[in-house]
Order: sequence, then structure tokens, then C-alpha cells
Amino acid sequence: MQKVKKLLGALGIGSMLCLTACEKTFLDLDPLDAATEAIYFNNPDQFKAAANDFYNKMIGFRPVSGSNIYNWMDWGSDLLNAGYGWPATLNGSDLYWNNPYSYIRGNNILIGKGRAYAGDYNGIKQYVAAAHFFRAWHHFFLLKRFGGVPIDTVVADVNSALLQAPRNSRYEVTQQVLSDLDVAIAGLPLEGNIAASDKGQVSQQAAKAFKARVLLYEGTYEKYVGKNTDGDGTSFGAGSKGYDATNVTKYLTEAAELAAQVMAYNDYALFSSVDSLSYRYLFILEDAQSNPKGVTKTANKEYILSSKYDFTLLQGNANLTHTGGGGVSRKLMDMFLCRDGLPFSVSPLAKGYAKMTDEFDNRESRMTCITGKPRQKYWGFSAAFGANYTLANYLTVFNWPSYINFSFPDLTTGGSGYGSRKWSSEHIARNDYQESYDYPQIRLAEVYLIYAEAKCELNNGSISDADLNLSINKIRTRAGAAALTNALIAPYASLTMLGEIRRERTLELLSENTRFTDLMRWGIAEQELNEVPKGMIVQYNGQPTEIATFTNPYTNKPAYKPESYPYGVDAATGALKLGLPPAVPMTKKNYLTSIPTDQINLNRKLLQNPGY
Repeated sequence: MQKVKKLLGALGIGSMLCLTACEKTFLDLDPLDAATEAIYFNNPDQFKAAANDFYNKMIGFRPVSGSNIYNWMDWGSDLLNAGYGWPATLNGSDLYWNNPYSYIRGNNILIGKGRAYAGDYNGIKQYVAAAHFFRAWHHFFLLKRFGGVPIDTVVADVNSALLQAPRNSRYEVTQQVLSDLDVAIAGLPLEGNIAASDKGQVSQQAAKAFKARVLLYEGTYEKYVGKNTDGDGTSFGAGSKGYDATNVTKYLTEAAELAAQVMAYNDYALFSSVDSLSYRYLFILEDAQSNPKGVTKTANKEYILSSKYDFTLLQGNANLTHTGGGGVSRKLMDMFLCRDGLPFSVSPLAKGYAKMTDEFDNRESRMTCITGKPRQKYWGFSAAFGANYTLANYLTVFNWPSYINFSFPDLTTGGSGYGSRKWSSEHIARNDYQESYDYPQIRLAEVYLIYAEAKCELNNGSISDADLNLSINKIRTRAGAAALTNALIAPYASLTMLGEIRRERTLELLSENTRFTDLMRWGIAEQELNEVPKGMIVQYNGQPTEIATFTNPYTNKPAYKPESYPYGVDAATGALKLGLPPAVPMTKKNYLTSIPTDQINLNRKLLQNPGY
């Protein structure tokens, strides 16, 4: 949004209105220093102010104060830091249960006040629709983490039956989410009809895109996981009430249809304003000093819905630039494409690993935008790197200090040797914890990916070249990789079309809160998350690689210290082993986390998920 303050909650009404659920003495009080429900919601501006607070609560995976920005980002996945991020044992208390329900309460208050509104409903319709959107948003978050949960569509008080309600099944929760999104789609404005001063508010296209996300998720979850995580709903779990075997086809069909509708709008476009480095700068746009071409956030038409940050009004408070985005794994490095559109494992352009720069040559730009290539210079203070300033005009634009050295991998402390710089700011005036770029909650690239995956799933693993060109080949063009076609992968028995579409989703949406739930809805989390994490290759074709014998010219010390890797070198690949498989292996049980025991103690009708 151009006027960020409008979405940052000029009036924190959502928080104020949630102070009603503790004791009856509180319910009976009418504070003199704050607006209350009784005297609020009397005109459209008040509905708007209340709805604006919802945008601060698109929680992703970090709905807590302190660090405002960028959620959890899948940093614990198999592609970045080792291990997985779901609690594997009983959870005593969980803010990821408490906070969504707190936020849903604010949504329900606005929806209820909308029903009772005496004025012209058209004046508040957009804000009531937004409340339905965010109620769906939070229920979907709960669904992914816990499975079936109690559906909350009322403003509960201390005597409400909801407080002692059993869990609804995942199928019932999904239906509620989809129903709310239908209301949102009907009541929200098109992006093109949102006033310039209100840009950033949720649009009809955003609701359609989010519904497509939900449909793809649940359609594939029911296809590949089925009822394995539901429990019987009598002695444990949430049960399977409302299950419909036709949902898989129905959901995937509608997911593709909705994605196609959003793709057809001209309000959105893939960001390409910084040429081959566009994937890098898309995520760190602030003002003209944030990138070498001087473009600002207004050049970004790819974000359909985002969490808004601003250097003056709301900084990120996360220090992503200097702490990095997680140690990139061997698996991720090998997943990136070569420029011919084929993965490294089969591409004739792949140069191997003998020299430390070999694996970076002839690769797609997402790889070079996210990771740091050895023997180049980067702005930053950690292994996460920052801005590549090998282009001559970088020094002129930024006047960067001459003390920045060429980058070399550091294998002396047990890391992978690679760093992710996807979220590392290049703004010359940004200090620690001051990153202020927006975070994408829904962007056009994901809509392309939804369309391609749904089409491929509906056609038993096949998709036409025409559909690929409508969708993910636009993403590959930006990445500098050749188009994905049926003919391209036909000669390679190890490649499937569905596998390549999943690869494309993995690479494009890296650290955007998709990896864990993707692995689970595909039913392959056990296979992928229980692997031993690996790093750089130090043995290749029977010989030590360059990095294994390299001396860093700036420290005059070896770049590789074998004693820092107690698990040694993987015999099959020559890669450094960064650890052991998870102490508590991922199983189907872990597709859902446990219901917090403090909630079960309060409500004995909440049955625990299977296996906990």
C-alpha cells in the first residue's frame, strides 16, 4: 500500500475488541479511555479502521511481537537448515493455536457488527468481506498445523458452547474456509478498483488466488495422505466427518479455474525491472537506494497480497541481512536448473564440482540471485552475502567501501559452505534490524505454479506444452532457464513432469513458508525430511575438490577444516555430512502437530492427534 499507515492500524481496534473473554467483570466494564463495541462500528470509516488491523495479523509462522517481519520462512527445512520445524512431541502450550483464535475473534466481531449495521451496507461490504477472508486465512493456518480444529464463527463469551466444543474434522474446516472465501470474493473489489491511497488492501483477485491455494493444498492432501492423520474422532483425533471422495477432482479443477482467472487479469505481472537479477531484487525493494536500477516498491506488480513494512512507520526488526536466511543444503544446490532447463543431474551443461565455481556456471539466475558464487564480491557481513557489485555502476551508485573482499566459502565451522541471501538488504542506509521491504503473502508466480500443478494432477501426471507456456514457463524465462516441455524431459527416465513442476515450486517459493506443508500434502515428508543434510562437495571423481585444499588469501588459513565435520564425508556423493537424521524421525504422525495440552485440560472434548 502506498500510504502504509492505513494498513498499519492507525486505530488498534482489533486488539481492543479482543479484551472481552477473560472475566465477567471485564465484560461489564465500559473503559473511558478506549472505544468499545457498543460505541464503535457506527460508520464505514470505523469498519475500515477495524479491518485494517487484520493486515497486521497475516501470521505466517511468527504471530508474535518483537520480530515483525518475514515469518518462519521454512528455515528448518531440508533445503536450508537441517531438520524440520514441526514440534515432534507433545506441546504444552502453542501460540500458533492461541493467536489465530484471537485474531478470528476480531474477524467475528466485525462480521457480526456488519449484520447489525443500520446504514447503507454497500459502504461496509468490502470490510465485512475482508473479515471473511481473514477468518478463512486463520482457519487454514490452523488446518495445516493441527488438522481438524473447532470452527469459530461466533463471538464467544465465557458461557459459550464453543469453549467446550469438540474438534471439527479437516473436511468441515476446509468447507468453512471455502465458504468464507466465496463471501470474500463476492464482496471484495477488483484490484483495479481499489483507490491509490488504499493499495495493499485485499482484492477480489487475492481472495481467488488464496482459494486456489487452499483447493490445491487440500485436494493433494486428500489424494496423497487421505485419512491417515485424522483419527477416529471418538477416542483420538478429529475424525472424518464430512469426507467426500469426489473432493480431490472437484478441488483441483476449481483450483486451476481460479488460477486461470487471476492469471488473466492485467493488474499483475512478474517483476522484471532489474533484468537478470530481478528475482534477487523483487524481495528487497524499498526506495531507489535498495537496488542498482533505482526502482522502488511501486515497480512491483507481482505481489497480489503482502505484509507491508516501511522504514519510518514499521521496520522489520529481524536482522535478516546479517544473520542470513539459513545454510543452503546440497539438495537445494543440485535442484537448481541449468540454463538449458534441465536439472544439474542430467544437463550436459553441468560442469561438476572440481573447482569451487564449477557448479555455478551455466545455471539459472535464481541460484545466482540467492546464493553467493565464490571469487565474486558481495555487500554484507555474513555468509548470507548481500549485494553483488561486480557490475561497474554498483560502485558509483552505492559508493561501497573498498575493503569488501572477494567471497570464498568457509568450511571451518561446520556449515554447508553456502548461504542464502534472498532476504539480505542492499540498502546503503540500513543498519541491523531495519529491513523494511514488503513480505509476499500471495504473488503471481505462485498462481502460475498452482495452475500448472493442478492441471498436471488432473491429467494423471501430464500437462500440455500450451498450459506450461501459460504458467511456469513465464517464471523460467525470468530465471534464465529454457522452457519446460514434454520433449525436453522425455529422454530422461529420472524426470517426470509432475516432479519438474514440484521442483519449480520448490525453487521459486524458497523460504516463503511452503516447503514443509508441500512435502506433507505430497505425502513424501518422511522421505525428504529424514535424509542426512549435506553441504559442499570435497571429494569428486576420487580427488579432493579445489575447496578442500584451498587457502583463503585474506586469512592465510585453509578454507576447509575436516575436524569441523565430525560426521565426515558422504561416500556416495563426496559431500560433507552436516549431521545425522532427525533424532525423532518424521512420520505420518508428524504431518500434524499435537493439540496443546493446556487446551485439552481446559476442554476435554478436544481429542489429541494420533500418536501423541
